[in-house]
Amino acid sequence: MQIPKDNIRNNILKAAENIFLEKGYSKTSMREIAAKSNVVLSNIYNYFKNKDEIFCQIVRPVTYAFDKMLHEHHGHSSADILELYSDSYLLYVIQEYIYIIHQHRNLLKILFFCSLGSSLENYKEDFTNRSTLLVKDYLQNMKAKHPQLNIDISDFSIHLHTVWMFTLFEEIIMHKISPGDTEQIIKEYIPIIKNIFHMAGKGYTSYQIANEMNM
Repeated sequence: MQIPKDNIRNNILKAAENIFLEKGYSKTSMREIAAKSNVVLSNIYNYFKNKDEIFCQIVRPVTYAFDKMLHEHHGHSSADILELYSDSYLLYVIQEYIYIIHQHRNLLKILFFCSLGSSLENYKEDFTNRSTLLVKDYLQNMKAKHPQLNIDISDFSIHLHTVWMFTLFEEIIMHKISPGDTEQIIKEYIPIIKNIFHMAGKGYTSYQIANEMNM
């Protein structure tokens, strides 16, 4: 009986995902992927042009989730900045972070810790740079719309926001934090970050912010 092409393709992706998790991108060979997926090596190239394409397809759900989150919050059709301070928005962001970690834990591990040698080995840095530019543009638009608001946040502070997000995800995955503890950590983390950037926009110094957070 002939195996449907979609099944073969999915078998290749699943086999590669398991090997990438175990060995990382650079130490994984197409021959290993072929053997684990029970596909003749030459036949794999009928589905994927190379190992890097396989890798990118595997982590695509999580890279798509990050892109979607970025443009949804700070793109041209994103919410007004006044909504960002509401409790409902805060809850939405918390649930969004929790969903990404619960839904894509293995893919996050592959992307963050197993991508050396792939075209996505600098994904976090590239995303952070794109995010900084987009958020900067968003804040400028919001400042023009609400000139009474003090939202003059430095580019580096915007940059740090994304760096901290990735660090949060990395630490949760690296330390194998349980789902229940993950939810608690994110519920604690998001309001803290919100307060830091709110105070930064008001012109607080780092010393003042530290004192405020310790009160």
